[in-house]
This record gives sequence, C-alpha cells and structure tokens, in this order.
Amino acid sequence: MKKITRREFFKIGAGITFASMLPRTILSAEQETATGPLVAVAHGEKSKLVKSAINTLGGIKKFINPGDYVLIKPNISFAANNENGATTSAAITKQVVELCFEAGAEKIKIIDFPLANSELCIAKSGIKKVLVNSKKISLLMLNKEQQFIGVSVSGGHELKRVKIARELLKADKFINLPIAKSHSATGVSLGIKNLMGLIWNRSYLHRVDLHRAIAELGLVIKPDLTIVDATKVLASGGPGGPGKTIVLNTVIAGVDMVAVDSYTVGLTRWYDRSFQGKDVKHILAASELGLGEIDIEKIVVKNVQVE
Repeated sequence: MKKITRREFFKIGAGITFASMLPRTILSAEQETATGPLVAVAHGEKSKLVKSAINTLGGIKKFINPGDYVLIKPNISFAANNENGATTSAAITKQVVELCFEAGAEKIKIIDFPLANSELCIAKSGIKKVLVNSKKISLLMLNKEQQFIGVSVSGGHELKRVKIARELLKADKFINLPIAKSHSATGVSLGIKNLMGLIWNRSYLHRVDLHRAIAELGLVIKPDLTIVDATKVLASGGPGGPGKTIVLNTVIAGVDMVAVDSYTVGLTRWYDRSFQGKDVKHILAASELGLGEIDIEKIVVKNVQVE
C-alpha cells in the first residue's frame, strides 16, 4: 500500500480529527526495543553534542529526508540572557539547523510564541546567529490569532479543542528543542511543557487542571524528535530566572518525548531536591495517556562522551 505524505493527508483529511494528523515518529520500528524506547545522552564538548546524540539514535538522515520542510521549536520565550538557562542555547539550535541542512532539508523555520516582547526575546536569545541562510531558514515569532488553527483533541478531558500553530500542519518534520529548566507552576519545563509555545489560548490551561492539559497537548502535537538542551540548566528561579544555573554540557535526544523528559528530570537536582519523572504531574499525566514511557528502568539510555 502506497504511503501518503503528511501534506497529502492534510488535503484529503479535512473532516478527520486532527489528533492523528500531526508529525508521526519515523523510527518506531528501529528505536523501540524489547525493553523500551531509546534515549541518547551526549556529554562533553558543546560544539559536537547534538550530532553525537543524533548519531547515537541512528543519524539525522533517519529523521530528515531531502526536500523536507522542518519546523524547529526552541524555547526563546523570555527576554533573558541565554547564559542563565532560561532559553535554548543559540549554539545548540544552530547545530540542529546544520544537521537538518546536511540531511537535505529544503526549508527550516524556527518558531516560538514569546511571553515577552518579541524583539527583546530575539536579541537576548541570540537566535539571529542561527539565521545563516536567509533563503532557506527563517524565524517566526507567533503573536496573532490568525497564525493558529483550532483542532479537536481526541481523548482530551481538559482540552476538547485547542488552537495550534498553523505551521505544524505545513511542515514535513517537527523537532522539539526545549531548554531544561525549572518552572514555578509545573516544577520543570522540558519537552512536553515546551509544546505550550505552540498554542494560542495558553491562559485557558491555567483555568483547568494545568498538568493534565499540558499532557493532552501531546495528543495533537507530536514531535518527530525531541532534543533537550541541558548545557546550562536553570535549576531554580524558572521559567525566566534569575536562579541557580548548573553547567552540565549535556544534550538528551529521543523519539519518545515522555522518556526523554523522564530521564532529564533525574539528570540533576531541582530546587536542591531530586525528582523522578513520576514526581512531575504533567509528565506522569502524559504517561497515563499512553504518550510514552516514564519508567526509567524500561528506557534504553545510551551515553556518549564527546571530546
């Protein structure tokens, strides 16, 4: 049976629930093992971390095909110096972009919905350093309701419908690129929490069960790959800082967003305390929704030291 592309699926599936229409993982058969999903962890030389982590997963060409339009979602929502761990490192974002171009990506768009003034967020994050090929790469800072489209949330309890960024429907591949940081409302902000930067009505989530609602975003927004920037972790004072910043020089990557988040939570101490994935309500809720593996004992973790 001939497979259709995501774009073709969107054209013929206008009347179908959108829950099955967003990016699908493309490595499930290879990445899943008898014991669980694979999470790659690269430590060491910062300039080589992303490539080392992705190579451990099988290489970027396992994810990105020639001609793909790739959407990358870092966390650049705060007008904060990225050295304090509040925003995804521009250097890490650039590594992701370069790998996608190496794999033959035709177009890349970096996207986020800033909580502060867009121009200040752009300036403070240093993201302009990533825009090296103006014809093939661009930056989209969401700020208008017409940039979003309402979709049904199949299986949602707190969210029956939500407005998501239209670009998600246009892209061939979606890479989730959060910074690892603490968060005053959710404990931590990692891959699952980073999806909030792709919806319009964020305030609504704070009027219902926030943790369950965040998890339910994973029912309609499904990254092809999650890469967590843990080079400098904001271990307290998040999400905007200032707070305690810990240098880990680490990148964590995987297809299973719940597994990636669950592993990352245990990588360091938050608020001078140790946590597991099950201790974070939105990660636990995502696991209960069947969105991924939370049990660290069932996750295949492959570490690589980068020199």
